[in-house]
Amino acid sequence: MPPDAAWTLPRTHKIHQTCPWFRHKRYLLLDFDGPVCRVFANHPASTVAAELRQLLADEGVSLPEAIIAESDPLEILRYSATAGRPGVTRRIEDALRAAELVAVGGAEPTPYAGEVIGAAHRVAIVSNNSAEAVRAYLTAHGLAGSVHAVIGRPYAEPARMKPNPWPVLAALRELGAQPEECVLVGDSTTDIDAAHAARVPAIGYANKPGKRARLARADALIDSMAELATY
Repeated sequence: MPPDAAWTLPRTHKIHQTCPWFRHKRYLLLDFDGPVCRVFANHPASTVAAELRQLLADEGVSLPEAIIAESDPLEILRYSATAGRPGVTRRIEDALRAAELVAVGGAEPTPYAGEVIGAAHRVAIVSNNSAEAVRAYLTAHGLAGSVHAVIGRPYAEPARMKPNPWPVLAALRELGAQPEECVLVGDSTTDIDAAHAARVPAIGYANKPGKRARLARADALIDSMAELATY
């Protein structure tokens, strides 16, 4: 495909009926956990969250009920920053990065994600997971050469994770792209909010029951990555 060509899809794909503008986008931004793979499929996120909570308790950080019940390790990292102790946040960050590297070893590929990445003109991964974990997964699955930029979680700075637009804006800089040339695919409200804050249209990947309602602010919705794949 010539370097200035738009990424085009067959008109038979359903995405053309829901958002015809999609076929003219030159750059594809993908969230990682969801659109590309299930990171914690064989290393449960709830187990990692419990380990991070214990580290916080060991540091004498008080844990509210919401954090005690939280199963998302990224939310534990976010909470660690509220303690106002950078060393604690760094300890949680380091532990989470180590856990993510273990998790991606058993991550389950999202159906058709590889085909989507292979078909797109230029791809960037924009993730709240660590860049090291993303790159390890891409390398293990033979996708590293098809991804032009990996923007992961800023080290020990959870305030700059999505929904902050910083990761999306960083991807635009890496790609040399303008917002109107891109589309972001994500499966959470933080993805949609980050994309819109960066003036990038967003497609919600509604891969679980109830997600269509939660992702209603997206510019379009898909149920399967197959809707974006070309053959």
